[in-house]
Amino acid sequence: FKNTDNRELPLIIGEAPIFSKAFWQDKDFSKPSLEVPLGSGPYQVAEFEAGKSITYQLNPNYWAKDLAVNKGNHNIGALKYDFYLDETVSLEAFKAGEYDFRQEYSSKRWATAYNSDALTRGDIVAEEIKHQNPTGMQAFVFNTRKGIFADAKTRQALSYAFDFEWSNKNLFYGAYTRSHSFFSNSEMAATELPDAKELAILEPFRAQLPAEVFTQVYQAPTTDGSGNNRRQLRTAKKLLTEAGWQYQGGQLVDPNSGQPLTFEVLLASPTFERVVAPMLKNLERLGIKATMRTVDVSQYINRVRDFDFDMVVGSFAQSSSPGNEQRDYWASSTADLPGSRNLIGVKDPVVDALIEKIINAQTREELVLTCRALDRVLQWSYYVIPQFHISSYRVAYWNKFERPEIAPKKALGFSTWWIKDAGEK
Repeated sequence: FKNTDNRELPLIIGEAPIFSKAFWQDKDFSKPSLEVPLGSGPYQVAEFEAGKSITYQLNPNYWAKDLAVNKGNHNIGALKYDFYLDETVSLEAFKAGEYDFRQEYSSKRWATAYNSDALTRGDIVAEEIKHQNPTGMQAFVFNTRKGIFADAKTRQALSYAFDFEWSNKNLFYGAYTRSHSFFSNSEMAATELPDAKELAILEPFRAQLPAEVFTQVYQAPTTDGSGNNRRQLRTAKKLLTEAGWQYQGGQLVDPNSGQPLTFEVLLASPTFERVVAPMLKNLERLGIKATMRTVDVSQYINRVRDFDFDMVVGSFAQSSSPGNEQRDYWASSTADLPGSRNLIGVKDPVVDALIEKIINAQTREELVLTCRALDRVLQWSYYVIPQFHISSYRVAYWNKFERPEIAPKKALGFSTWWIKDAGEK
């Protein structure tokens, strides 16, 4: 801590979990065990059935129960978690009253699967609770280590093949918002032209950056949602021609090698196939043969760790205090490091310099402005095809809970809920 340049470092150290040396020093972390570990939290493991459920009991002797930071928290005496291997079975069990609370992550299930007599009667409550968490970026990620994606104009062209508006209306029941920023839903997002202070950060790099960084606000391509996106595809075709691709026999080819523009979208779950399929049809209309392959999770993890893919669906989570993790996302030093989160393969000295300025920012204002500058550079490099995000928690619960009128801005705060008529509020 003698070097005070990185003001986030104490926070990072403070988040490190503490393990009991007395309990763990003779244990082998690589071997599974059903022995309940020693912990120091508000709940203790009361009972469990391996692979089926675990029950936590509130510890009356919890060392921190009277600290001000815990006032209003941990109001429920026992919490039981049931495990389900199938989402459909899990939802039906919830509607039958087998458990009391769930979060929903599927827009389709949220829109279509919760209707029941219990919901109509008000016995079940289904609601969306707004939050102010940064939602980061979920996107189709280009692997720029592949020659076909090395050119930014080619990447820009391909972004016109994803028709978000049609997908949102026909696949997601209008549940999502299009992402345009790598810092979506936060003050770090570059949603307006840079002001004088941000320009001062960007100006030293002007010669190395696209002119749009200074003159335009980035927006991902949009359509009218009708499914007829010919105008967008015409724009894509023009950009591909400018990038040097030529049409031969209805295929887009590299005139130097004669190789067609083909690539594979690697998936770990069939759930996303319905999102990818319409984009593949649009790519086909451009003369591009793109395919998708869904593999088991272990194979997917290994291939991604080794950067053995053309395109994947990736996400780059952001906090309210960006810092060291930006190196893992976009720094040149991590581009060739197997297992890093630099899936794109970003190697840009401007990005490297901005990352270091973020990490060493001395004020909140400096941090926010530098994040916006980094956001612009990433946006106008067309490293990804932005997808979508949601800025609320979708929760359903049996009507036995109450919660404070003032909710946390950046968390669901379930630990502040209580059971009706079960004690002090």
